[in-house]
Amino acid sequence: MTIYYSLTFLLLAAEMITFCLLVSPLPYTIRKKLFQFLSESPIIAKVAYVLKISFIFVGILFVDALQRMFRVTAESDMAKTSSGQGMHDVRTETNFAARKFYAQRNTYLTGFCLFLSLVLTRTFSIMLDLIHTQEEYAKLKKSASPLCLRLVGAGAKNGDQTTQIEDLKKKLAASEAKGRDFETLQKQAGQQAAEFDRLATKYNEATGAVSNKKSD
Repeated sequence: MTIYYSLTFLLLAAEMITFCLLVSPLPYTIRKKLFQFLSESPIIAKVAYVLKISFIFVGILFVDALQRMFRVTAESDMAKTSSGQGMHDVRTETNFAARKFYAQRNTYLTGFCLFLSLVLTRTFSIMLDLIHTQEEYAKLKKSASPLCLRLVGAGAKNGDQTTQIEDLKKKLAASEAKGRDFETLQKQAGQQAAEFDRLATKYNEATGAVSNKKSD
């Protein structure tokens, strides 16, 4: 393996370690400090700039390895068809197989390195947005707690007032019922008194008439 492909392999291993570190279940405070350091540190910004340049070279290596893989595959197929029914050269076939293996290895190595760089970038942005969302949620929760307590207290007061109003309504209904009963009694008493007066008048008239006849 040449020096640039060895460096590509080291870069791929570093990306894998970084990805495992980003998605590991760290405590919230440690994760928050880690992502703040990665997003705000000027040293990390310089390292990220160098990595962007290195990924450009990895992309060039990927294109070159892809072309070599296609070329070696085409040459291998051409050699197989040209040999036809003749004798097969074992050394030639081994040479083509080795070249094809190296070309495929380099293609997969550079391709996975580029793919993992995109995955790392997207994962970092998602985790950073998640931390910011959690911070905003914590702030809203702290600011909403006193308001919730006030609303609960106001609700309790309103509940007490509602109970008092219901009690007053019940007392008022009982008073109105008693008033209606008293009026009914007054009407009945008035009717009985009028009936008594009427009967007394008739009785007086009747007894007065009898006494007058006896005197005659």
